[in-house]
Amino acid sequence: MKQLNKFQFGEEKLTVSTVLSISRNQTKGILSTDTKERIKKSAQIVADIVEKNEPVYGINTGFGPLCTTKISKSETKILQTNILKSHSVGVGKPISKELAKLMLILKIHALSKGYSGIQLKTLERILWHIDNDAIPVVPSQGSVGASGDLAPLSHLFLPLIGLGKVYFEGNEIETTALFDKTGLKPLELGPKEGLALINGTQFILAHGVLVVEKLSSYLQHADIIGAMMIEGLQGSIKPFFKELHELRPFKGNQHVAGRIRTLLKGSEILEDHIDCERVQDPYSLRCIPQVHGASRNTWFHLKELIEIELNSVTDNPVIINNELTISGGNFHGQPIAMVLDYATLAASEIGNISDRRIYLALEGNSPGVPKLLMDDTGINSGYMILQYTTAALASENKSLCFPASADSIPTSLGQEDHVSMGSISGRKALQVLENVEKILAIELLTAAQAFEFRKPLKSGVLLDKIHQFVRTKVSFADKDRVFSDDIEIAIEIIKNEDLTQLVEDTMTKNNLNWDTEHLKEFETF
Repeated sequence: MKQLNKFQFGEEKLTVSTVLSISRNQTKGILSTDTKERIKKSAQIVADIVEKNEPVYGINTGFGPLCTTKISKSETKILQTNILKSHSVGVGKPISKELAKLMLILKIHALSKGYSGIQLKTLERILWHIDNDAIPVVPSQGSVGASGDLAPLSHLFLPLIGLGKVYFEGNEIETTALFDKTGLKPLELGPKEGLALINGTQFILAHGVLVVEKLSSYLQHADIIGAMMIEGLQGSIKPFFKELHELRPFKGNQHVAGRIRTLLKGSEILEDHIDCERVQDPYSLRCIPQVHGASRNTWFHLKELIEIELNSVTDNPVIINNELTISGGNFHGQPIAMVLDYATLAASEIGNISDRRIYLALEGNSPGVPKLLMDDTGINSGYMILQYTTAALASENKSLCFPASADSIPTSLGQEDHVSMGSISGRKALQVLENVEKILAIELLTAAQAFEFRKPLKSGVLLDKIHQFVRTKVSFADKDRVFSDDIEIAIEIIKNEDLTQLVEDTMTKNNLNWDTEHLKEFETF
């Protein structure tokens, strides 16, 4: 059995790639000896506070508007169990198992830093859930993204006290059934533990982790497919020249222009276009660096803020030391709610310009490329209706671009009088990305069809390889057929990242390098 790499929760810096690696069972998260000692020390400070009977929010007081209600020493443990029960008010379809597992990983890392007063046995139980893939069922709706993602985190940790449901061994089962199968017993939560478990941004953050990964993938695909469309419609290479982008040196723009130059390198189609009478191309081709590049810049900002949050303490109150406990606002989701809304717009724009290129391909204004991408139209509608679908998806995305973080509805009887609504930001971002995946899949089909009409001319080695691969999955269409079947195949190509992997493999085989100095910062996380 292969030995997994190990990651020390609470000790090492967590990155998006590491979180995903742990969630996909490629890396094993552990608690080091030093981390365990730090956790025990923090838990002891909380125990001392209870003994002193001095009022500290969430330890021996009520929550939210009940913060002035004193709780007796004997009731502090009941309080922590009750908070998980009373705050489990989520509704709607459950989030994916992947998202819920990410929440567990993110939470254990934050708690392992030793500022939350949680017991070691509680963290070890959470780690057991991660290692044994016993993942809680968490409803998707109910968080306002401040005072932590209270409702979803409450559902996430109900199994610790024997309640709620989990995904286990391919089934959704009650936690009582999990305990019967495994011999586990409910935990008795200590002072502050319930609050420590449900205070935090891990619901928003788990969505952010997937947005970083998916947006990165779709940005790379958009460049590849856009380059193929440039070839299919015989666009100009000049808008991608380095000299132009040095005059307006946004890193994202320069990065995309360099990628397009690399993808088009060695093209006979471009050479054939040199003496063309067309002065300039429509914006959806000519402005790929500016539009894709702006979304790249957004992605870079998103990644930067998400990775700060990955390594932050978002509990409340925070146990600094024996003398200092702070009731603050680190649980407020605004820092990542706003950037997720920004990323939603960035993703939507990738779908928007992709739809415009699809429409452009259907017009029949490019020499040699027939209207609707089919020679025999009339009896055949060609690729006409595929663009209806991308128009619908692009429009749906636009309606989802209103920033959730622009809204705030007071909760907790006014104690929580400004909230981030970041949970909605995260959910919308993933919904928009799912639509973008479908739009890009349709552009791939139309770009490959347009590309076909350039034969016998060849593109460079990279795009020729891409086209050959697509044709092993979807044949050239010379008459109408059920195009939804083609679309589903193309979606799987995007989802599986076949194109990006093929490009990298072909570059390695042919000793090629990307013509961009910003590769590392825009392609890795």
